[in-house]
Amino acid sequence: MNNKYHIIYDGNCNLCVTFTQLLEKFDRGKLFNYIPMQNTEVLEQLNITFKDCELGMILIDSKNLNQRWQGSLAAEKILELLPNGELFINAYRAIPGLKWLGDNSYLQIRDNRYQWFGSREKTYYSDYSFNCENNPNCTVQ
Repeated sequence: MNNKYHIIYDGNCNLCVTFTQLLEKFDRGKLFNYIPMQNTEVLEQLNITFKDCELGMILIDSKNLNQRWQGSLAAEKILELLPNGELFINAYRAIPGLKWLGDNSYLQIRDNRYQWFGSREKTYYSDYSFNCENNPNCTVQ
């Protein structure tokens, strides 16, 4: 069985939720499960603080909870884990200046996401959540 990864996203951010929903449709809970950063109960179990979340999305390897990627590195790792994603990420990293542009764009989007993309009135919880509710492909980790 493939390793499972936890994605911590901002469940009140329209852009973040759209990205999460896109991944859900593509992956259907096989590789990723999702935790909104507003779910402090689950974050405490993973030793994730609000300050950690302020630095951007987080990807955690469920088999090694100390293995974490954050911000643009998390976005890159998520894409790398998808089918043929490694080819795309290797090309992205090989083009001079593109990774720098991506990293800095991520920071700008992170810091302005509510102003640019708006926020939700209610936190979005994925059908493929950390605790496997509503997810037939998931086994509790």
